[in-house]
Amino acid sequence: TRTRSSFELAGKYLGADVININKSTSSMTKGESLRDTLLTVAALAADAIVMRHEASGAAAYAVEIGKRFPHFPVVINAGDGLHAHPSQGLLDLFTVREQKGKIKGLKYVIVGDILHSRVARSDLAGFTKLGAEVHMVGPRTLVPREFAELGAILHTDLKEALRDADAIQILRLQNERAAAGFIPNNREYARTYGVSSALLQEVAPDAMIMHPGPINRGVEISHELAYAQNAFLQTQVKNGVCVRMAILNEVLNGGNGIEALA
Repeated sequence: TRTRSSFELAGKYLGADVININKSTSSMTKGESLRDTLLTVAALAADAIVMRHEASGAAAYAVEIGKRFPHFPVVINAGDGLHAHPSQGLLDLFTVREQKGKIKGLKYVIVGDILHSRVARSDLAGFTKLGAEVHMVGPRTLVPREFAELGAILHTDLKEALRDADAIQILRLQNERAAAGFIPNNREYARTYGVSSALLQEVAPDAMIMHPGPINRGVEISHELAYAQNAFLQTQVKNGVCVRMAILNEVLNGGNGIEALA
């Protein structure tokens, strides 16, 4: 909901005509392939396709399809499976830079279900590229060791990971993780990996709190922390529109004239 609405508003603020194609009401429910759906949108003379898909690599596949056809729309990845969420990564960078004045040298901690998070992957890529020290913490079952090879510092102890953090990204724990055996239950997860105001006051009092949403209050984040002064959840949502305006303007207009439109 956040990504779709944000991109839709971004397009409208830039003066574009925006059409939403929902998979549940599209011809894909009748067996139409992704390839044919993409070619149909291209035939409608769309300038850009903002694509959200449950399959990792779907956006890259769309780009490959486009290389074979003239006048194919620009493809923007709005999240593909567990692979990546580039625009979320950019808005997270923007939000931290806006509040902290820099990225380089900061300690950025991602908490929770790293294994199933496309946000974690995009944040890791972006923050490490710009010089931040990225830490990841969660149960061993939800923090794959290979993230260390991509530059992350991995932890299983929450307090240790959060100590002296500058910014903390808390990821949503989906209810099905307990049923799948990744964690004992939500209550145990909240006790061990739930982030609260009291904990932050002890180990990282100046840290800014972020969450890509939606949130499970009382599980990965305490009720009071979600609305604390140092929580920037709604700022992330607000910044998402601005960042996605910039993305659309960059790919469709070469980045020209954004100041007059924003």
